[in-house]
Amino acid sequence: MEWQVNYAKSLAVIDREIGAHILSPAEYEIARQVIYATADFEYKSLIRFSETALQSGAAALAARTTIVVDIPMVRVGIIDRTQQTFVNLVYCSKDVYINQQPKTDNIALGMEILAQRYPEGIFVVGQSETALTTLMDLIEAEEIRPALIIGTSPRFLVENTAKQRLRNSLVPHITIDSYKGNAVVATAIVHGLIDLAWQAYGKKQ
Repeated sequence: MEWQVNYAKSLAVIDREIGAHILSPAEYEIARQVIYATADFEYKSLIRFSETALQSGAAALAARTTIVVDIPMVRVGIIDRTQQTFVNLVYCSKDVYINQQPKTDNIALGMEILAQRYPEGIFVVGQSETALTTLMDLIEAEEIRPALIIGTSPRFLVENTAKQRLRNSLVPHITIDSYKGNAVVATAIVHGLIDLAWQAYGKKQ
């Protein structure tokens, strides 16, 4: 109970500090979760939603679509929330066993394997830019059609253009318009989306 009171007070502080904004009510709920998780109000203007991202994501969650994440931190961060709501399966690309050379990017290879296994899944990339690049290669080759991609991997190099490719695609997506993205941000976005989906569909489950 004390945690819930403190959580509500924290959200009230966020609301007061943000004030007027141009986000839709659903987008604002996502942004508020990210700000709560990071204590960084700049995210209010950094989150980018494609036109159908929230509707597609919520419907996919309610349909118990499989969620694929890039690193264990994201999986650990969302598994309790998924099990308390729609009971979506959650797989991590880093946990996929790959018999390759040590220098191989196993996260990207694991993402490719899981994407081909769950081509219409929900994909959450919180850290690995190469995993997001792999997803974009598969999308552009028309091998997969994700229900939603959440891409918040930090981007320090100009030549890393996976996020821009995602924004130019027709795939529903949520991204961060900055190098400040990370796994904590990705987890917070998933939490907010699950909460919205549960409000919309939970009573029907």
